[in-house]
Amino acid sequence: MKKFLTKKNSLLSALLLSSFVFSTSFGGTAVTFAAPVADKQQTQQTVFQEEKLTMTNEWDKVFPQSQNVTHEKVTFHNRYGITLAADVYKPKSAAKDEKLAAIAVAGPFGAVKEQSSGLYAQTMAERGFLTIAFDPSFTGESGGNVRDVASLDINTEDFSAAVDYLSNRPDVNADRIGIIGICGWGGIALNDAAMDTRVKATVASTMYDMHRVSANEYFDAGDNEESRYAAKKALNDQRTIDYLKGTYAKAGGVIDPLPADAPQFVKDYHAYYKTKRGYHARSVNSNAGWNSTSGLSLINTPILAYADEIRTPVLVIHGEKAHSRYFSETAYRKLTSGKYAVNKELLIVPDASHTDLYDTEKIPFDKITAFFRENLK
Repeated sequence: MKKFLTKKNSLLSALLLSSFVFSTSFGGTAVTFAAPVADKQQTQQTVFQEEKLTMTNEWDKVFPQSQNVTHEKVTFHNRYGITLAADVYKPKSAAKDEKLAAIAVAGPFGAVKEQSSGLYAQTMAERGFLTIAFDPSFTGESGGNVRDVASLDINTEDFSAAVDYLSNRPDVNADRIGIIGICGWGGIALNDAAMDTRVKATVASTMYDMHRVSANEYFDAGDNEESRYAAKKALNDQRTIDYLKGTYAKAGGVIDPLPADAPQFVKDYHAYYKTKRGYHARSVNSNAGWNSTSGLSLINTPILAYADEIRTPVLVIHGEKAHSRYFSETAYRKLTSGKYAVNKELLIVPDASHTDLYDTEKIPFDKITAFFRENLK
């Protein structure tokens, strides 16, 4: 072992000529690894060129425009090189040189920024925050040349990319940035808060754990190896077909027309995504649905593994009558299972369903506002 460590130390000495260093451990021995740099030319950075997106300049949201905020279409990019489309909302009452607290908003899973996330963002801007609602990678007006792909890794990165963008705006205080995730993006928001130390406060509203529901089915009815194997086999068979055809099969959006025996929560989704209330032409759920093989990523990517290590404040909100309530309750137990439990809160909204927290008066905006005012000071 001593001979090995001597050789290892010689190698590390050579590698210390680099500019990139990270640490780990081997057999209890701290080890520093470094990526070698051959010459100065290799250290020069290439300026990233964002993809030019086609975005509408019309107000095509499913909610009315507020006269108390300004609205701006912007783009930013994530570290995978995907350019994202977003709406920025800013209170008209903000002073000219004021640096505001900011909030990035995304969700529901399969929705676009013209739906619920935009409503949340505009409402929070009316309450004094600079906000951004964005389309996730591969969806809506955002980039990514295979459309309607879901990836819990890339989508978590999308949140951090929004924080990158906000941190570099001159009208934002980079030390006062929070995030809101709705539905499946509630779980993704928690995953990002566990990763991104720049996120100072997080709200997860009517959340889904997309890994859990994909791996275990609803209410954990398929939480066994055989069920998961069957699902993965079907999806991998579809991959073979997709590659042969050069196309990507869709999983189907919200079912339409509704079968007579549809569960109430499916009826609730239909009432939002398939009617004038919430339908949008670019929404995955309103139309043909996700690329079906996205399910492989969802099954195989647990996102709440380190939720108990989130040090910053978290507010989890769910409807009393929501079919999905168990996701938030489980997440809250995880959030409060360790030494950072003190600044975590679960709010159950009386008599509210899952989709009531998409766009109705039951959304507790007063509570959300107080939470961010307290924690983005």
